[in-house]
Amino acid sequence: MSNAPISPAHAYEELRAGNRRFVENNPRHPNQDADHRASLAPGQRPFAVLFGCSDSRLAAEIIFDQGLGDLFVVRTAGQVTGPEVLGSIEYGVSVLGAPLVVVLGHDSCGAVTAARQTVVEGSAPPGFLRDIVERVTPSVLSARADGKTEVDEIVDVHVQRTTDLLLERSTVLSKEVEAGRCAIVGLCYHLTDGTVREVGSRGPVSQEA
Repeated sequence: MSNAPISPAHAYEELRAGNRRFVENNPRHPNQDADHRASLAPGQRPFAVLFGCSDSRLAAEIIFDQGLGDLFVVRTAGQVTGPEVLGSIEYGVSVLGAPLVVVLGHDSCGAVTAARQTVVEGSAPPGFLRDIVERVTPSVLSARADGKTEVDEIVDVHVQRTTDLLLERSTVLSKEVEAGRCAIVGLCYHLTDGTVREVGSRGPVSQEA
C-alpha cells in the first residue's frame, strides 16, 4: 500500500486481499520498484505489525503480497514472546502508527511439535532451544486440558494464547485496542495451499458500514 489504512479493519482487509492474490497465484508484488524504495528513505509508515514464526516458509511479504514499507515484521521460532518482541511490537504501533497487529502461526510448527514431545516424553532439548520449548509448553498444557492433543490443534491454542499475552503484558497495546485505534488478530497459515485462517481477534477488525 502507498498509504497506511485509517482503520484496523481496512488494514486487515488489505492483508486478506493480498493473501487471496497469493493463493490464486496472481500476486501484484506491490511497492517493490526503485521509486517506491527511494520514497521510503525519509521514513516508514507500515499498515500492520506482523509477529510470526521464524519458519522459512512463512515469509510475510510474500504470503500477503506486500512490499517495502508495508509490514513491520517481528519473527521468533514458535512466535514466542519476550521483552524485545513486546518492545518491537509496541514501536510498530505507538511510534510507526500501525493500526493492526497480526500473530501468525502455521500448521506443523516445529516449536509446538518439540514442546508437545517434551510434555509427552519428559525430555527437553539442549541449549537455548529449551527456552523456546518452555515458552510454548503452557499452550500445550492448556490445549491438553481441553482435550486437544494434535499439533495443529495446539498451534491454534498457542496463537490465541499469544494474542492474549500481548494484551496482558503490554499496557501500550491494550490501551490502543481499547481506544479502537488498533486491533490484534491471530491467524494460522496452511503450508500446503497458502491460505490463512482466523483463530481469534481483539479489537475492531470488521469493516465499517
